[in-house]
Amino acid sequence: MSINATLIVQMIVFLILVWFTMKFIWPPIARALDERAAKVAAGLSAADKARAELAAADKRVEQQLASARDDVARRLADAERLAQQMVEEAKGRAADEGAKIVAAARAEAEQESIKAREALRDHVAALAVKGAEQILRKEVNAGVHAELLGRLKAEL
Repeated sequence: MSINATLIVQMIVFLILVWFTMKFIWPPIARALDERAAKVAAGLSAADKARAELAAADKRVEQQLASARDDVARRLADAERLAQQMVEEAKGRAADEGAKIVAAARAEAEQESIKAREALRDHVAALAVKGAEQILRKEVNAGVHAELLGRLKAEL
């Protein structure tokens, strides 16, 4: 056989091999590659979707945390304001109670002062009567001088 005939036969066999490969082998391989590419694309789109959902969830969580922080801050401010109000009310009640105690003490002191003045007037009147008795060296009529002692008491 000559080289030309061998070359032609080899070309025919090669063409048959290419045809067989293109007809029976290449389509399943291409189909498998296409399916794999579709799976990879689906996985990438699912990953992008999951990443977007994660970002949205992070944003929602951050909003909820901010809302919770604001709520806690508001509640703390309310509690502090209530505590301050309670302290002010207690101070007011204590001041009122102190004023009542001071007023009662002043009233009691005034009453004691009045009693002491009355006792002093009585004592001074008795001393005046004794002094007058001793000066006059005679007996003093208590009924007659009672009016005089009453006026003296009033003047004192």
